[in-house]
Amino acid sequence: MSVVGFDVGFQSCYVAVARAGGIETVANEYSDRCTPSFVSFGPRNRSIGAAAKNQVVTNCKNTVQGFKRFHGRAFSDPYVQAEKSSLVFDLAQMPTGTTGIKVMYMEEEKVFSIEQVTAMLLTKLKETAEAALKKPVADCVISVPSFFTDAERRSVMDAAQIAGLNCLRLMNDTTAGKILQMDLLHPKMKLLSLFILSLNAFLGGKDFDEVLVKYFCEEFAQKYKLDVRSKPRALVRLYQECEKLKKLMSANSSDLPLNIECFMNDIDVSGTLNRAKFEEFCAELLTKVEAPLRSIMEQTRLKKDDIYAVEIIGGASRITAIKERISKFFGKELSTTLNADEAVARGCALQCAILSPAFKVREFSITEVVPYPISLKWTSAADEGISDCEVFPKNHAAPFSKVLTFYRREPFSLEAYYNNPKELPYPDPTMGQFNIQKVVPQPSGESSKVKVKVRVNVHGVFSVSSASLVEVVKSAEGEEPMETDTPAKEDELDCTQFDINNKDMGAFYPLETHHCSTIPNVCNGKWEIHYNKQEEKKNEPPQAKKAKVKTKTVDLPIENSLHWQLASETLNLFVENEGKMIMQDKLEKERNDAKNYVEEYVYEMRDKLHGVLENFVSEADRDSFSLKLEDTENWLYEEGEDQQKQVYIDKLAELKKLGEPIQNRLMEAEERPKALNELGRQIQQYMKVVEAYKAKDELYDHLDELEVMKVEKQGNETMTWMNNKMNLQSKQSLSQDPVVKAQEIQAKTKLYSACNHVVTKPKPKVEPPKEETPAEQNGPVNGQEGSEAQAGNPEKGQAAPENTEAKLPEMDID
Repeated sequence: MSVVGFDVGFQSCYVAVARAGGIETVANEYSDRCTPSFVSFGPRNRSIGAAAKNQVVTNCKNTVQGFKRFHGRAFSDPYVQAEKSSLVFDLAQMPTGTTGIKVMYMEEEKVFSIEQVTAMLLTKLKETAEAALKKPVADCVISVPSFFTDAERRSVMDAAQIAGLNCLRLMNDTTAGKILQMDLLHPKMKLLSLFILSLNAFLGGKDFDEVLVKYFCEEFAQKYKLDVRSKPRALVRLYQECEKLKKLMSANSSDLPLNIECFMNDIDVSGTLNRAKFEEFCAELLTKVEAPLRSIMEQTRLKKDDIYAVEIIGGASRITAIKERISKFFGKELSTTLNADEAVARGCALQCAILSPAFKVREFSITEVVPYPISLKWTSAADEGISDCEVFPKNHAAPFSKVLTFYRREPFSLEAYYNNPKELPYPDPTMGQFNIQKVVPQPSGESSKVKVKVRVNVHGVFSVSSASLVEVVKSAEGEEPMETDTPAKEDELDCTQFDINNKDMGAFYPLETHHCSTIPNVCNGKWEIHYNKQEEKKNEPPQAKKAKVKTKTVDLPIENSLHWQLASETLNLFVENEGKMIMQDKLEKERNDAKNYVEEYVYEMRDKLHGVLENFVSEADRDSFSLKLEDTENWLYEEGEDQQKQVYIDKLAELKKLGEPIQNRLMEAEERPKALNELGRQIQQYMKVVEAYKAKDELYDHLDELEVMKVEKQGNETMTWMNNKMNLQSKQSLSQDPVVKAQEIQAKTKLYSACNHVVTKPKPKVEPPKEETPAEQNGPVNGQEGSEAQAGNPEKGQAAPENTEAKLPEMDID
């Protein structure tokens, strides 16, 4: 089972895996741990990551980046419309109203959804992880910005499903960095709780790039009379150079140059900028840094002296002015124990290891918070109006479940929404509508009790997870009820997971009375909302005890209508299309590889024909083969530029038919002397043994004469064959095919199997006579009585019978 964490950033991505007892950030095929968040579309395939970034200048209209910010947003979203002017690629509206990206792919104009494009990037990251782990990857944890709304998070989940990934958890990037820090610095801690979350969704490293681009566009307009924004290719190049300049200014305060050759209209441009001037341009952006910090201090009611350490992560945190302002605000040095770029991916991998049964990790509990307050509204059955209730206030612990109790006679709907649109970085506060179906009144005609469980899950996504109707069944007279009207244990557990009975898991949120005519009650730690429950009989005198009743719970179906949620049919279609595109990319890679093999062979053989192979080919054959190679090279850049895979395979086979005999001659010239030397050594070795046998050498006089003669005959025949072949080969030119090949000579080394067992036959072993030791005798020897034996065994009453003299076997001793 794989354990992988993906940090999908605005400009770059990182992949971390758990293996060998630790968390490791893995490199891509370019040996770089940073994979650019780029996807490029071509006439035959897609390029993703570093390969796509290399095409951003040459194929700028079909190379997309920065698409992460468009998740879960409608095309008519004001933010999307404002960003269109700064993009070099085109946006389009999807049939569902969401934002899509229009490109030319497979020589056709296509519009891909944001989920599809993100899935393409995740597919690339998945391949990187599989190459590192040498096994398939499915389970993973993916990071998302903490300010992502419900619709944006569901969009990322859909993208993961399209890429064939099982996302175990969507983790806030700030939480991922913190969990890694806790694991490194506090290995004995078992709990990580986030109490407060403060953010600015519209401040990041991209905004500082925009400041630089704006400055140089104005400078080049005055200095060179160039309208940079009118040329997408020039604008892309300027963005790249400004990003590099921003990184350099973080480490250098002196004037730094920006030079671009052939920028526009064959004009070279240049400019300079230093850190002080850059900070002056970014003054408005830098003032936004302190606002979230002040918000955190106000919400937590902490003093700056109560802060133990401040850790910063993220690429933009390296900007000197940002670090200075954060440090000045808290009055202490910033902590940089984590890798600012890789911390989030490593934290996600650690969380995946905690969730995975394949890894043994110490127990660790993570509690996040709800970034925006969530409310429910519904139609009131009593007042025939709209009622609402805040179910999850801001900074409420998550994941978390609550049970709401309604009294209804018919199906009803709940609408979830964010109740504070001012702080929401999203134009539409609606989250979705949930229809509770098959609600019927009790047999007596009274309203039925309906329990609805709402939940913010581990992904930070709100949902109505279940609904049940409590049906009252009257008991027969005298019959004891089988079940009383008590909440199910499962509901109790979910509702109290981080609430009243367990205050250590997060901040305690007191229950308040709402203005929607609801009555919040606390019962065994369970949070309930009782709506439309009449209290007309509050002041009436006590009545007679009613007959006991029993109840049964019936699960109710829920119809979800989520905001900007992909339909299941659309999602399945996207999964199918992604599989087709992956296969097309694979086929195109194989086609390009086949083409590259032809090109490599042409260059290789052309160099070798006038190098190491020069003596192994005749002049006429060399000229003919060189002409063939030159024609093939011209064909590759003309007619052969875009051919099928099999055409390149056939072309390579045609060239090898001419080139391989020449290469074989070189190989034979190198291997043949080695094989001849080995064969000659064996012949000489065995003939020495034959001569020694004939000379009556005592080492070999035990050998069988017939077998020795066979060895002599075999050796003489092999030596004659070898001398004959060597004489014929010496008359051959290097440019001609050899008379004998190394493989034939090596086959003659079967002489070893025919002769070796004869000449290495061991001499027979001779056993010397055994010494006579009385202690080891079992009876009398040489006519003597076994008195010693009797003394050693006094229980024997009779003497042993006299044995005849022992006779040892006769042997010849050399």
